[in-house]
Amino acid sequence: MAKHDMLTQRMPDTLSIVGAGRVGRALGRQLRGLGWRIGVVTGRSLTTARAAVRMIGGGHPTNLLTCHVLDSDVILITTPDSAIADVAKALAEIGGQQWRGKVVLHTSGADDSSVLKPLADLGAATGSMHPMQTFSSQRLPELAGRMFGIDGSPAALKVAQKMIRQLGGLAVRLSGANKAAYHAAGSFACAHVLTMMETAVRLLMAQGFTRRQAVRALLPLTRQTLDNFESVGPRQAWTGPMARGDFSTVERHVKALAGFPHEFLDAYKAASRLAAIVLSNESGATMRQLDRALGSTAKRRKK
Repeated sequence: MAKHDMLTQRMPDTLSIVGAGRVGRALGRQLRGLGWRIGVVTGRSLTTARAAVRMIGGGHPTNLLTCHVLDSDVILITTPDSAIADVAKALAEIGGQQWRGKVVLHTSGADDSSVLKPLADLGAATGSMHPMQTFSSQRLPELAGRMFGIDGSPAALKVAQKMIRQLGGLAVRLSGANKAAYHAAGSFACAHVLTMMETAVRLLMAQGFTRRQAVRALLPLTRQTLDNFESVGPRQAWTGPMARGDFSTVERHVKALAGFPHEFLDAYKAASRLAAIVLSNESGATMRQLDRALGSTAKRRKK
């Protein structure tokens, strides 16, 4: 029986973590609580590695990539995306043929398993498992019920699926050629929502609201919108002047935003055009009306 087949049948439970940041700490702590034995935990500095070990509740801290990572059956790379390729090359140089039969997973949302090719060439089963979740430095995230995007070799996928199942998550195998588009979806739903919320808060503060009052006013609005999105779908949940066909109000919005940093108005225009495409039942007609509203405002501003 091939070594990969034996590995996937007995399903390894020893784990080394390369990357001592938020994702590595969170996954390490939760997996350790589920019975995984933590080996080496590698950080940029010994201080960060030791802090990660304290958070995880186990493991051996180090600030160096050494052959000790090979003492584990599974190596989880949780470094920033830009460092994964260099880490893979360094690990390949350290372990050589000892990588045959090991499983290496990274947690990047934008990179697929091909970034681990130096290790795959040495016989490691390589893949990725990206939690569709935001990780805060303040508290551990909830992973039960969360989606994980996965890709890679069959042996790596089997290990990733085991981890995700134990965490209470749901694994979705990514089949698209452009994984970065998958990650961009998360940015729309998370980082860009935060950007829009903060922009809205600042607009209200410019009208006399305190920050606390602005947040208190806007959060219920956003939460209700998301509830409606979940219960009745995007088009039924869509409200506001564009949904009503009230493009004169759109013009007034554009005029009002002219007094703020130009990024506010640029974002409003871009978001409005995107809404016409993804929310309107008649996107072409909506876009024509929207362009007239934005164009007429632009002409008045030039006079």
